[in-house]
Amino acid sequence: MAEPVKEPGGFSHGEPCWIDVQTRDVAAATLFYAAVFGWQYKDLPTPDGRSYSQAFLDDDLVTVIAPQNPHQEALGGHAQWNVYFAADDARAVAEEAVPAGGEVQFCPEDVGETGTMVFVEAPGGGTTGVWQAGTHKGTARYNQPGAFAWAELMTPEPQAAVGFFQQLFGHEVTEYPQDDGGSYTTLMVNGAEVAGIAKADPDPDAGSGTLGWQIYFGVSSVAEAILAAVAAGAEVLVEPFAVEEAGTIATLKDPQGGVFSLLEV
Repeated sequence: MAEPVKEPGGFSHGEPCWIDVQTRDVAAATLFYAAVFGWQYKDLPTPDGRSYSQAFLDDDLVTVIAPQNPHQEALGGHAQWNVYFAADDARAVAEEAVPAGGEVQFCPEDVGETGTMVFVEAPGGGTTGVWQAGTHKGTARYNQPGAFAWAELMTPEPQAAVGFFQQLFGHEVTEYPQDDGGSYTTLMVNGAEVAGIAKADPDPDAGSGTLGWQIYFGVSSVAEAILAAVAAGAEVLVEPFAVEEAGTIATLKDPQGGVFSLLEV
């Protein structure tokens, strides 16, 4: 999996640069993730009078825990981790989404001076944020304990998804054959692997994993992180196992239903 590809806060076009989570209960989520990763927080108001929490490791901003929007709340959905790819021009990426076989889910919007945000969806599913940096460049730490370390898209249409991201961002790719006859594809920027795409069965009862983007956080010990997470109310979805050239990984679900993975770094 990925090694750090840029100095923290400096991301090239097509690199995953930021993650955040939308959840029903921001206060409960902050307590949970502080117990697992040691995050500290700064609470800020949302335009509708609620609040969100910026999460820090020391003085380094690593993510945001935000409330669900009214539509998400009405649907009663679980918490959702989002990944954002850095873009030189977010509006140009949005214009390519439909010709590339995907959809634009949220049109380009300037977020004050911090940057411009778009959400697109790859063919086969997989909501993906696109971030054109202003004052906010992205996560201040990467591939370190307590920080975003990797992202992979689980999709029933991996080849279409690969083509989609190649058209949007110009990724080169590396293919890793799998025992089931398929392949695991890594998207590459400047010769470095930055994200993965793998085939997953659309039937949730088939046991092939959760569809959509899977977010990995670095930890110094997967076993210790699992103990802390379970004590704070998490459910272990995939027990720890070793991946060649990647390390030990595991997948969990937080008390609000947000799915995330751990990667020993």
